[in-house]
Amino acid sequence: MSRPDLDDLDHQLIRILAQDARVSNRKIASDLGVNEGTVRGRIKRLQQEKLIAFTALTGLKLEKATNIAFIAVQADVGHVRQIARNIADIPLVKAVMITLGPFNIMATCLYDDLDDLHKLASGKVLEVEGVRHVETSLVVRTVKFSNRVVRITGAES
Repeated sequence: MSRPDLDDLDHQLIRILAQDARVSNRKIASDLGVNEGTVRGRIKRLQQEKLIAFTALTGLKLEKATNIAFIAVQADVGHVRQIARNIADIPLVKAVMITLGPFNIMATCLYDDLDDLHKLASGKVLEVEGVRHVETSLVVRTVKFSNRVVRITGAES
């Protein structure tokens, strides 16, 4: 994947939108000293190239379960993608990534209490065909989290 070719105006535009995506194109144009059509065109291009997207972020308070855990999974190498998809179908699992290292799948989940997490990790995830071993890590404190860098496209197969 090649790095996108963005100029200073693109970077300034992204910085403004990252602070407040609701700001008007007219205000952005005024602040950057360009016309509104330039801003509109740049935003459209950045969206088409999947470099930016506009969405509402929701807080954990809207979720039924608010504790976060990571489940590291060792799975059969030849079936990792299908196993990852099967894990992704489990309702409490919020994100699944295929990784390199001693574990080839990492799942992020939300849970209410440790019993729920135990049922999820040692039950539902470990029972997925092809899963060999799981290790669970509980989040006890978040030091830094940035919601500014995310996959804009949907889940990949």
